[in-house]
Amino acid sequence: MKTLIIIIHPDIEKSVINKKWIEALAKHPEKYTIHQLYKAYPEGKIDILKEQQLMESYDKIVFQFPFYWFSSPPLLKQWLDEVVLYGWAYGSNSGYKLEGKKMTLAVTTGIDEEGYSASGEYKYTMNELFRPYELTFDYIKAEYKEPFVYYGIERDSSDEWIERSVPMYLEFIDQL
Repeated sequence: MKTLIIIIHPDIEKSVINKKWIEALAKHPEKYTIHQLYKAYPEGKIDILKEQQLMESYDKIVFQFPFYWFSSPPLLKQWLDEVVLYGWAYGSNSGYKLEGKKMTLAVTTGIDEEGYSASGEYKYTMNELFRPYELTFDYIKAEYKEPFVYYGIERDSSDEWIERSVPMYLEFIDQL
């Protein structure tokens, strides 16, 4: 079954890694469906029913975004608030439409992994910072999978370093 990749990047044309990942994913339409939230909803008006139907159609869902301000771009929070609703994603007898679906994050960061540690610049690991997503996915009875994080764009933005991320990312998705 194909994997749904939900891209949440407010300025994908200026992206370095996320844009490269999308190009790689697009070469395999038989395996991946790419859904770019900022392109689908440039004014921020989300089609809730369409999004729910899309989510129901896939068993594996990846949320791909750049990590900044220790979270996701704001449209993902809005999307979660508006799409993952009581009676559909949780609660009541008809809820839990996402139960058992594998969900994860694919995130790019500016600094190296060491910066996201107890002794690092930001004092917390990425897994600690991802707790709200883990709890959300657990709450709706989806199967939360360890995220894919590609660190260090501020340290190295060479074509070689960016290209190195592509097969790792595709392998990660295929192993879900």
